[in-house]
Amino acid sequence: MTEPVRVGSLRGIMMRGPGVSATLPFYEDMWGLSLSHKEDGVALLRGTGTEPFLYGLKDGPVFGIEYVHFAMPDRASMDALHAQVIAKGHSPISAPAEFDDWAGGYGFEMLDPDNRRLRFRTEARVLDDQKDWAKPKKVSHVVLNTPDMNGTQTFYEEVLGFRASDYSADQMVFLRCNTDHHSIALVRGNYASVNHVAFEMPTLDEFMRGIGRMKQKGHVPSWGPGRHGPGNNPFAYFVSPSGFVIEFTSELQQIDETTHEAKVWSRTDPEAMDRWMTAGPPTPAQRAVMQGRPDPGFPELRTR
Repeated sequence: MTEPVRVGSLRGIMMRGPGVSATLPFYEDMWGLSLSHKEDGVALLRGTGTEPFLYGLKDGPVFGIEYVHFAMPDRASMDALHAQVIAKGHSPISAPAEFDDWAGGYGFEMLDPDNRRLRFRTEARVLDDQKDWAKPKKVSHVVLNTPDMNGTQTFYEEVLGFRASDYSADQMVFLRCNTDHHSIALVRGNYASVNHVAFEMPTLDEFMRGIGRMKQKGHVPSWGPGRHGPGNNPFAYFVSPSGFVIEFTSELQQIDETTHEAKVWSRTDPEAMDRWMTAGPPTPAQRAVMQGRPDPGFPELRTR
């Protein structure tokens, strides 16, 4: 049996909502990102790595995801992924082509089962590494709430080549496209929405210093710091000025494809959710904000 074409990596995400571009100072002054490009109603923020942007802010009428941003290694793999999408019975929004936006490159877009726009890009603009300490290097993972977790999991696995790394009971699945334990995770919800976006700090010390920077500026974690069971990654969650949940993390588990077996983690064992037992379980308020606001996505872009 031929192995499916796999998405290369997660680049980041573009968020949208009323007035979100005006929250740029929060991400620059507190979160540790830097402005890489700005145009009317759009701000693109970079980390310390070479990605043109990790997190985008786009003004729009509805709070939610403008698109989740993925990378492919080259044009051949991009074309192969596009062909696979069609072979699996899905209609991309566009054929692979040159992007005319600031990040440039080549790729295509499609919608997932929840009408979220997914953008796949190769040959994007490359920035110089920055040496700033205790600043996010990349987007580690994006967690999505979905009313059909099983169906959406099947889509990411069969159409985009993701694999299940672990489960949190029957309420959450962690999906990988490379050695990172998860780039996408799905949570069973009542409606489609963004749960949270996690930013990777290079080291545990930098993870803690990032929390310290936020606290010094009067912004304390809404949950954490702690260390998750699935993925074994430290976590500290905050709520952005727009009401989106964002996370500092580090040391995400790296998967050995030859030996790893997906495990079902308990949701009733406190140490499965926080191995350090410093954060405890999320409060009802934290769970509520992680449910997010209903995001209809872009059903009008469906081509079938």
